[in-house]
Amino acid sequence: MHCLECHAEGRGSNAVGVCHTCGAAVRAQHVRTVTRSVRHGSHIGTPGEHQERTPRCPVRAEAHSPAVAERTR
Repeated sequence: MHCLECHAEGRGSNAVGVCHTCGAAVRAQHVRTVTRSVRHGSHIGTPGEHQERTPRCPVRAEAHSPAVAERTR
């Protein structure tokens, strides 16, 4: 699979991951890895929580950044 960002720039390079949000293939230089908290467990009792790495393409990483969220309120 080839990186979508590189393809848009007229180059071909192998992708190392897939954007969690939109599914675009991205190479190591374009991937943005964010960490998010994920809660799991049943509705009864104390739920567990762990940190999860989430790969995103540059477009979705920018769209989900705290600065963009603040501007759209």
